[in-house]
Amino acid sequence: TLNVAISHANSNRNKPIKQAVCDRGYVGAKVVLGVNIILPKKALKRDNRYQQDKKRKLCKRRAAIEPIIGHLKSDFRLSRNLLKGQVGDEINVLMAACAWNLRKWLVIATIFLFWQKLGLFFVKYLRFFVVLDKKQFC
Repeated sequence: TLNVAISHANSNRNKPIKQAVCDRGYVGAKVVLGVNIILPKKALKRDNRYQQDKKRKLCKRRAAIEPIIGHLKSDFRLSRNLLKGQVGDEINVLMAACAWNLRKWLVIATIFLFWQKLGLFFVKYLRFFVVLDKKQFC
């Protein structure tokens, strides 16, 4: 499945993929279709600090995806697909991802509107507070 995934990803990109990060359960070739496969493992002695940090950062970035998939399965009904065929699978994933992004945007918009309303409150009554301060110090 890695061959198919890499070829599909390369067809959708301008530049070909140079490296891919897999989890510890991957057993297979270290190079697939010209792509170097990186596995999370203990750092090599020949690697310098920069290379160690770079590999660690890549593996942590991949690990950050797992909780998102879990939330999509539990909160956005990705655990069970009621649509038929491969097209149904694609539609189901697309709708779950759209719901995830819409929820993120709504949270951001709510926070923005809350702070905007709070800011308008302070601007509206700022004159009152400034007048009180001037009367105290005069």
